[in-house]
Amino acid sequence: MTAYAYYPGCSLHGTGIEYAKSTNAVCRVLGIELKELEDWNCCGASSAHTVNPWLGHGLVARNLKLAAATGLKDVVLPCTACYARFKETTHALGDPAVAARIEEVAGGNVPRDLAIEPLLKIVVEPARMEHLQASVVRPLKGLKVAPYYGCLLTRPPDVTHFDDPEDPQTLDQLMRVLGAEVVAWPGKTACCGSNLALTRTDIALDLSHQLLAWAEAAGADAIVTACPMCHSNLDTRQGQMRRSGRGDHQMAVYYFTELMGVALGLGLSELGIPKHLTDAVAPLTRVPAEARS
Repeated sequence: MTAYAYYPGCSLHGTGIEYAKSTNAVCRVLGIELKELEDWNCCGASSAHTVNPWLGHGLVARNLKLAAATGLKDVVLPCTACYARFKETTHALGDPAVAARIEEVAGGNVPRDLAIEPLLKIVVEPARMEHLQASVVRPLKGLKVAPYYGCLLTRPPDVTHFDDPEDPQTLDQLMRVLGAEVVAWPGKTACCGSNLALTRTDIALDLSHQLLAWAEAAGADAIVTACPMCHSNLDTRQGQMRRSGRGDHQMAVYYFTELMGVALGLGLSELGIPKHLTDAVAPLTRVPAEARS
């Protein structure tokens, strides 16, 4: 097994527990060992860095120090928001003056040689994709998905250095390997408004409604994402949208690890799929249950 320092972030211990369950289940199958950081703290998304940027960097810096203590050089993060915060801080450490201030806040030297990677990138490495393709026992035939990257995973490109910022393809390729049909739609990198979910819920509902409407117009059965905050907005707020006259949405929203788990033959409860507020079990009934010949 290949070991990675693992930062789950707050969402995967709370509202995104399905993401945590499916991540752990899929990684076991793929031979990925996740060593969770001991005594990790919140990365500051999405409020700390807007209130006090030095505090935001300091929160991440403390986690970087914990990651370095594991002796591992690769840090993997499932949450897109956490990934964005980690990348912003590691990018900022490249400026000596800024790094000195961050280390003052963090109370000591902060490592600069750690590779910060999103879980999505880890699972699509060529050798792992070959392993995954060979391990698929329940191809997602008949399931039309709209890959949703959100606005943080690929932006800003000079910080994230991940995929194309306007037309990313990593998630699309992964879904095709799993046997799903990928639909073309205009929302793959648009914002869902999650940072405004509490302060301007109306805007968050408008933006998320637009994404669901685009996915429906493209013929998708489901949206698939890598971000717990996006998932929360798109999955849990569909009832609010209906009650406020923002469409009659009943669109399943999956974490990419959940669909990986289904294709690998893992149970829906093991992956956390029945926990979704919008029914995510029914769309999977159209996926043949028999093993691939």
